[in-house]
Formats: sequence, structure tokens, C-alpha cells
Amino acid sequence: MPQSKALVSNGRGQFELRTITVGKPGPREVRIKLKAAGICHTDWDSVQNWDKTFVMGHEGAGVVDAIGCEVKSFQIGDRVLLNWAIPCGHCFQCLEGNPHICENHSPVCSNTLCGHAHGEASQLDGSPIERSFHLGTMAEYTVVREEAVTKLDDHVPFGVGAILACGVMTGWGSAVNAAKVQAGSTACVIGCGGVGLNVIQGAALSGAAKVIAIDISEARLEQAKEFGATHTILAKTNDKDFDQVAKDVRMLNNDRGADYAFECTAVPALGSAPLKLIRSAGTAVQASGIEQRIDFDCELFEWDKIYINPLYGQCNPSRDFPRLYDLYGSGKIKLDELITKTYTLETVAEGFADMLAGKLAKGVIIIDPEL
Repeated sequence: MPQSKALVSNGRGQFELRTITVGKPGPREVRIKLKAAGICHTDWDSVQNWDKTFVMGHEGAGVVDAIGCEVKSFQIGDRVLLNWAIPCGHCFQCLEGNPHICENHSPVCSNTLCGHAHGEASQLDGSPIERSFHLGTMAEYTVVREEAVTKLDDHVPFGVGAILACGVMTGWGSAVNAAKVQAGSTACVIGCGGVGLNVIQGAALSGAAKVIAIDISEARLEQAKEFGATHTILAKTNDKDFDQVAKDVRMLNNDRGADYAFECTAVPALGSAPLKLIRSAGTAVQASGIEQRIDFDCELFEWDKIYINPLYGQCNPSRDFPRLYDLYGSGKIKLDELITKTYTLETVAEGFADMLAGKLAKGVIIIDPEL
């Protein structure tokens, strides 16, 4: 059984680089030698709040190192990315066409954010250790369900593959799959970090005539233009109710609210903001995963407005990742440009600090430099 360096957290604010033992995969499992892992706000939140010991990380890509006896879809040496919203393929939601909210395997919908491998579990100091979102990608090796694995095209670098399976998919999918942005429409995007930039790309690729980026950072607004924003609005921190932003949107859109507005900040106070920016019968999307209680002014829903809170861009792995590979290969979606800086397992604390300081679109941990 291979020894693996892994970032291990106690879920109470601390983490450290440890050595774990990674077991053989069970009958329907795959062992992955990880090449790269993404750094996400969700990873930081888990370190602070989960109050348990676990291997960190839920964005990752690598190479198949071993397979279980019943695995038919993968071979040793296959390049793959890991998908944390794991479908079972036969529960009610999977059969309804919603594999991202699988009732059996999804770590979010099953209320178990961590899990053991079902074969010979990964161990720390002789005891099984749980893994973030059933993956634990901030490590050299991990064992996962076969359904968590998607083949990675040869032309897609491992660093890009790592970020596809969360930030990119959440943003792009929120525009394309969930909101179904229409050609010729107007879309507003509140917050131009990793998720927001990919909402911008999804809206632009869907043919939106106006994509209005909104942020409190001029630097992020300039970057948003590179990813497809046609207009920008610099929000003021004292405009708490977005009154001025709403006026600016209407000025840019023939005195009418936008057709779509996406909240991508994870700031609870902005949870209702997209409702303020859309026209009657428009669509507001809370794409950032706010989970705190939010008090809404029901007048914001007037009239016939739709407010949705999609998970993970409504990802269907077998459908969506090949689409993203093709868009990347044809140069229609920017992914290399999303990676602001790379780190190692030893320097991930710097990566979290840069992320929290707003310096990153996406940070990536290079686990195996032989990319």
C-alpha cells in the first residue's frame, strides 16, 4: 500500500502535512495518483468548521494507479479528473436527470461531507481517516468510487482538469445548465472571482448581448472584460441595498432590469441582490452556495421573478466535462488564464492566504511536478 503525503485538518482551524497509508481499491473503486488539486473557499471553510479529522481537498486530477475487480470504465494509466458530486445512476434524482443531487452518493445531499473508501481505507497512524467530499484531493494518492472519476482528454493539462470539477463547472453550469441564458439577453454577474468569471464565460458563450460584471475591485472588473464581460459596474461598499447598482444596470439596459442576475460572492448580505437587478419575469441565480439565513423583502419578487439556487451548475459529468474539453480545445473558453498562481502541498498556507486576500481567480496545488 502506497504511502502518501496529505494535508490533514482537525476541522477546528488547523491543518498540517502528514503521511497517510492509502489502501487498495474495493471492487467498484479506483485509486488515483493525484497530479494537481484546486484551492477553493469551500476547502478553507471545511478547515474552520467541520470539527473532525480529514484529508483536505475536493478538486483534483491525476492518473489511475489501480482499479477494483469490477471496474470496467477505466484502465491503469488513464488521465482523469475527480467529480465530487458523485452520481449513483439509479436513485430518484439520478433517474430524474439530476445526478448532481444524487440521493445516495452526493456528499452534500446525503449530509456526509466526508467518507471512507470502501476498500482498504486510507489510514493515518493506523486508523481510518475520512476524506473531504469523499475525495481528499490534497494528497499524493486517494481511493474513490468509480462514479467519481471522469476521463480527462489528453490536451487538457492536469492543473486545468483540477479546477474544472468545481469552480469552473459551478460558474459555467449556472449560466448554461441552470439559468439557460438566451442569446441576445442581458446578464449581470455580482462578484468576479473564480465562480463569477466562469458565469461570465458561460453567459458570453450562450450569446448574451450584454454581460455586466459587478465588483468592488477595479482590478477584478478589468479581468472580467478578458473573460467576456461587455460592461462593468464598480459597486460601492456603502451601497448595501444595491440601489445605485440597480440604477446603473437599468441605464445600461434601456431602463429595464437584466434578464438574468447571478450572485457569486458567498456574502449573505448579497443573497437577495440579484432579485433587485432583474426585470419582472427575470431569473435570479444564487450561485455561490450561501447557507446562512437570509431575510428577503418579498417586494423584490414582484413580478413573476424566479430565484434559483442550483448546486454545482447542475453538473452531469458524462455530458458536461466533454463539452468543456471541446470548448477549451477550440479556444472558446479560457481556463489556463484562470490559474493565477500555483503552489505545492508544502506551501498551501500561502495559497489560502492569497485566496482570502482576493489575489486569486484560482490557485492550483501542483502535487506531481511531472505534468
